[in-house]
Amino acid sequence: MAAFWRRKAQRLARADGSRKGALDERAAAVVRLLNGRAPFCTTSSCSGRLVLAQGSAADTSGCGIHKKNCTWLMVTHETCIKDDVMTALEKATGDVVLKFEPFVLHVLCQELQDAQLLHSVAVNSGFRNSGITVGKGGKIMMAVRSTHCLEVPLSHKGKLMVSEEYIDFLIHVANQKMEENIRRIDRFYKRLEVALKPAISTNSSPSEEMESRSRYLHRRKRRTVQEQDPHTSPKDHREELEHEGDTESSLGVFAEMTI
Repeated sequence: MAAFWRRKAQRLARADGSRKGALDERAAAVVRLLNGRAPFCTTSSCSGRLVLAQGSAADTSGCGIHKKNCTWLMVTHETCIKDDVMTALEKATGDVVLKFEPFVLHVLCQELQDAQLLHSVAVNSGFRNSGITVGKGGKIMMAVRSTHCLEVPLSHKGKLMVSEEYIDFLIHVANQKMEENIRRIDRFYKRLEVALKPAISTNSSPSEEMESRSRYLHRRKRRTVQEQDPHTSPKDHREELEHEGDTESSLGVFAEMTI
């Protein structure tokens, strides 16, 4: 526990090292909500973005990373219009890709059950590529991610390789993804508020807080099972949930991705 508090204090005291140098507006509410709770500390975030990147596609992988061999011709955390894309493409001298990168958040967690709670909320909010890793010294990290991405080459050696009609289509698709990304962030924040309420009650003992979290996880599992197969009998639902409860402590359930 002491190690977690030391890491959290060091992280929160550190200056923002991102290219932007500040929190994305849409991610700020989630970040502040989590950092205001004792068991959590966010380490990096991006609210989602549309990028025209010049350079190797591999050099642009990962939100918040701006590598030496990559130049951003355009970046926005909102929907975009064709004129902005075409103006940015006029600056191209190399290979350019249009990318949509969805919301991503990395959170240091005090206990495994804290990470499991956050994982449950993330998955049920649409971030189904989320996962938990446990590092050396018991460091527990929770990553909120999704596969709601887009990456399309547009030019080669400065020459546009697609028609403007196709660019129109791509912008429409990318904007739809951005709008869905915004909805997922809003849903995640609202569900996170509900999930964390029992844990911040000043009148609750540690055992009561753990019981409240357990009830929240159970409710989410039951709802998920019912949505997946509404024709299954209540008895079958109970049996499936009991079986899932036996393996809930296994990291394998949550290791859909690693950091």
